[in-house]
Amino acid sequence: MQNRTSILALALSGAIALWSGNAAAQPRPAPVKIGVLTDLTSIYAAIGGKGLVDATRMAIEDFGGSVLGAPIEMVFADTQNKADVAASKAREWFDTQGVDMVTDLPSSGLALAVSKLGEEKKKIVIVTSAATSELTGKSCTPYTVHWTYDTYALARSTGAAAVKAGGDSWFFLSADYAFGQAMEKDTTDVINEMGGKVLGSAKHPLGASDFASFLLQAQSSKAKIIGLANGGGDTINSIKAASQFGIVQGGQKIAALLAFLTDVKAIGLRQAQGLLLTEAFYWDQDDKTRAWSQRFHKRNGVMPTMTQAGTYGAVTHYLNAVKAAGTRDSDKVMAQMRATPINDFMTAGGQLRVDGRVVRDMHLYQVKTPAESKGEWDLYKVVGTTPGATAFRPLSQSECRLAKGT
Repeated sequence: MQNRTSILALALSGAIALWSGNAAAQPRPAPVKIGVLTDLTSIYAAIGGKGLVDATRMAIEDFGGSVLGAPIEMVFADTQNKADVAASKAREWFDTQGVDMVTDLPSSGLALAVSKLGEEKKKIVIVTSAATSELTGKSCTPYTVHWTYDTYALARSTGAAAVKAGGDSWFFLSADYAFGQAMEKDTTDVINEMGGKVLGSAKHPLGASDFASFLLQAQSSKAKIIGLANGGGDTINSIKAASQFGIVQGGQKIAALLAFLTDVKAIGLRQAQGLLLTEAFYWDQDDKTRAWSQRFHKRNGVMPTMTQAGTYGAVTHYLNAVKAAGTRDSDKVMAQMRATPINDFMTAGGQLRVDGRVVRDMHLYQVKTPAESKGEWDLYKVVGTTPGATAFRPLSQSECRLAKGT
């Protein structure tokens, strides 16, 4: 009996050892990796930066931290707003670190560069901050998603509203790179369509230290509207300098074609009051936006911008697609993302088109006066909403090769 028991014990221990060996031999699934290429130190840091990195972290946490049995990891880097730096880091991530998707990309030049690399490597690139509509035009790729907004939508909303209000003559103050060029072109098209005139433009370098000469040109043009085709710190400094020159007091109006909540906060209501601007998201829009924004504020000490909120939505949509497709294969995940409507706290019935454009409603806001504001972040009032189908360039007019025949 004792021998039989010993034999059974040995057999059982052998089976356990064999099972343990097989279990140990099973490789752990590689993590699903999301890379955030952001601006941590320069003119777009307040718009995205550390807050956008945390919005990505929030999305991963809220998703549960894993997908398809694999952990979800995030890496991030400062692009220094240089296309070569961003492309080099993205290449390193794709080639050696197993990054599956890259997001943010704060300026248009580097977004175009990383988008091209994503096509080469068959890796998904979700642009949540850069604005140029070229990302879904001539430079579209099967793996690029333009998530939050673009220059076409900003022009259709803010530009058209200013012309309708009587601002039929314009002078542009434009950042001299891909975004500024696209913003000026798209707004010029709207102005011309509506019977207005563009009297001239002045180009300034990214991160300009002095706007005096550019604003003097705008002032002397006598244009009714000075259109700012710039962003971040350049927009803030342009508006502050315009105030010092008494441009608005002299009868001209400023149209900030791309401005963010943090810009208005930095400028202050006294100087920014009455400014028209278009955004895809405002923290105080409704109960859902308020609930998410309060969570973000508790973690970061500020209310979120549309790119920070948009990045949370983009990462969540991507992870849901990976889960639903049952794979991280880029082609299958992209197909799933296109097939799935986008419904979250900032978007209702959004759609990812074949050209990579996410179509969603865009909102026109006016900056409140100091007397109208009831709190530190109570900065906007809603003027109107442009439905997504109207706000974004129709596929029938797209120069994207993927849209041909649609």
